[in-house]
Amino acid sequence: MEQQEFFMQETIKEARKGVEQGSGGPFGSVIVKDGKIVGRSSNKVFETNDPTAHAEVMAIRDAAKNLETAELVGCEIYSLGEPCPMCLAAIYWARIEKVYFANTKEEAARVGFDDTMIYRELAMPFQQRSLSMQHTPFEDAKKLFSDWDKNVDKTDLPQT
Repeated sequence: MEQQEFFMQETIKEARKGVEQGSGGPFGSVIVKDGKIVGRSSNKVFETNDPTAHAEVMAIRDAAKNLETAELVGCEIYSLGEPCPMCLAAIYWARIEKVYFANTKEEAARVGFDDTMIYRELAMPFQQRSLSMQHTPFEDAKKLFSDWDKNVDKTDLPQT
């Protein structure tokens, strides 16, 4: 538990630093592999004008760069808040194996970070979402997938 507390305190430091610098909301994240921090970030949404620059996504980018890999197998992520839907998806894509978080999504909602609508929308078929989405199939798009599937030099990612 000492190690978890240390890494969570580092996460809190990242979040506090980001708030003090005005770079984003009160979120921070560190990524750990083999007991060492390999990636870290605060929320950078305001600093970068990038709505995807959440602390978890930025820490994943930092860890992937530092480890020179797109797969963070064997890593754990520490986050100030329960990861939002976007960050959770990025965590799955990165193949991170464990998530520790300090504040729940309900606690985040109480201070203005409410993702309830997104969770609800993701559970719906795309035709029923409030965001207009239309399937527009093209043979060239299907062929590109088929060509990729036949490519012997492709990198296969593990199935999610």
